[in-house]
Amino acid sequence: MSTSQKDLKLKKRSFSAFLGNMVRQQLFIPVAALLILVLFNLIMDPSFFKIELGHNSAGDPVLSGYLITIIDYASELAILAIGMTLVTSASGGQDISVGAAMAIAGSVVLRVLCGNNPRPEHMQTSIIVAFLIAVLVSMCFGAFNGMLVAFFKIQPMVATLILYTAGRSIAAWINKNKLPVISDPSFGYFGNSIPGIPLPTPIFIAVICMIIIAVVLKFTNLRLYSQSVGINSSSSRLNGINPQMVKFLTFVILGVCVAVAGFIKVSRLSTINYSVIAKDIEMDAILAVALGGNSLGGGKFNMKASIIGAYVIQFLTTTLTKFKVNSTAIPAYKAVVVIILVVLSAPIVREKMGTLRKKLARSKGNVGKEVA
Repeated sequence: MSTSQKDLKLKKRSFSAFLGNMVRQQLFIPVAALLILVLFNLIMDPSFFKIELGHNSAGDPVLSGYLITIIDYASELAILAIGMTLVTSASGGQDISVGAAMAIAGSVVLRVLCGNNPRPEHMQTSIIVAFLIAVLVSMCFGAFNGMLVAFFKIQPMVATLILYTAGRSIAAWINKNKLPVISDPSFGYFGNSIPGIPLPTPIFIAVICMIIIAVVLKFTNLRLYSQSVGINSSSSRLNGINPQMVKFLTFVILGVCVAVAGFIKVSRLSTINYSVIAKDIEMDAILAVALGGNSLGGGKFNMKASIIGAYVIQFLTTTLTKFKVNSTAIPAYKAVVVIILVVLSAPIVREKMGTLRKKLARSKGNVGKEVA
């Protein structure tokens, strides 16, 4: 065999090894899904990626385009994915009440700002006070869910089914079944855009939340504790970790994420529709975690993968909407695509694919020897 042939063979092996390492990475599935969606839209309609600078009804400059819509509307989902990832890791289950809890948080914000008048000329208090009260209320509901899961040992989906069922009724009760409307334009800045800044504000809020959780995971033991409890609660207890408190804390953190996402939602329209707001968002949040390659049974997690998963879900939703897929059929399309991706990311499938790759490499090697 000549030197050039040996070099070519070595290059092929190194490239195969590189591809194999890439496929084994947890980020591979969400990133691959994102690239497939990008490629599909490039082929079908390159104008999908067009971004324009225009003006809104108030005459302020704003960026518009499908990409801006994706990044904007994925903000709430990315924030929820942060909390849902922690809950899934520590408890081995999911919180299905986040959509209803967002309705409660949004309703609290509007009630504090409106007072007893559903359509006030001026806000009754500052926006920051209303937001902080909503955070406290959401933390209380998160603590309620966490208590049922951590101390009463109720399966997470069953425990959160209570708030999932009653949450929207509680949200309507908070405002006495009225639909409050905030006329002050400053309230809408948080869900739309601040005058003079062309990018939607939720994008910045989501980035701030990502930075905060990155700092928390880096400088605290939250990642270690939640993963340890999720992998083996009994052994973590023997190592001095309190599994009940870790699970409880993750639900409280999810409550904070819910409050932020709910605040953004009501700020977008300056009002609320109790039965429609954040409808089915809990399913998208769970899918984002699964699409990120995280085990829904708890244990190790990759926060970056979950966040990318959230943007992939919104990218898929926007793509389907853009190509005029019936809104009632979108969940079915999303379910099919996500099931395929989740199955591909399953450990057993990856193991089988790895075994198949080794067999193919072996057979190629044998063929090469026979030819030589």
